[in-house]
Amino acid sequence: MGRKKIYRILISMALGTVFLVTTGCSKSQSYSELLREEEKAVNWYLAGKNVALELPEDPKDLITMEMAGEEAPFYKMDVDGYVYMQVVKADFSEMVSEGDLVYFRFIRESIKDLYEGVPTVPTGNSDYLPNGTTSFIYKNTLLSSSTTWGTGIQNPLQYVGYDSEVNLVLKSYYGFTDEQSYCIPYIINLRYFKPEY
Repeated sequence: MGRKKIYRILISMALGTVFLVTTGCSKSQSYSELLREEEKAVNWYLAGKNVALELPEDPKDLITMEMAGEEAPFYKMDVDGYVYMQVVKADFSEMVSEGDLVYFRFIRESIKDLYEGVPTVPTGNSDYLPNGTTSFIYKNTLLSSSTTWGTGIQNPLQYVGYDSEVNLVLKSYYGFTDEQSYCIPYIINLRYFKPEY
């Protein structure tokens, strides 16, 4: 094979690689674009819900018989609107303190998929027994077993205790740590349990 032919093959391969790389990059989205899509999906989801921008002073006012379940408002839990909480069942008999072990069960759906009309299959561990291996140490940010689930799922425990159930609209910033870069918001149902020793 002559040198000219080898150079042509190498140049063709290089141009093909450049074409593939630039084509692939043009289809990817920037992080800021993903965040904008996440915001749109959450706004769409909450548009049809009862939303309260302030939490009541007394946690026991979070839920009343007139506003149970689906009728209860989604309370904005932080200034930036990363977490919205709807109380399904509140138990105030035993509140959780910093350093306490909390078991939880959850089931979630992607709000982005719902927004885009993509068929969703809820995922989680809600069918398992109440005491299991899915847990965190409340307000502990040093243990990976606590931080892997993100901080958003711990926020309701400022207001409700063990044996409570909430629905959260949870943006990726406070979501599961290994998924934060995907910017996918979730509607997540959580139930909190006390460990049985």
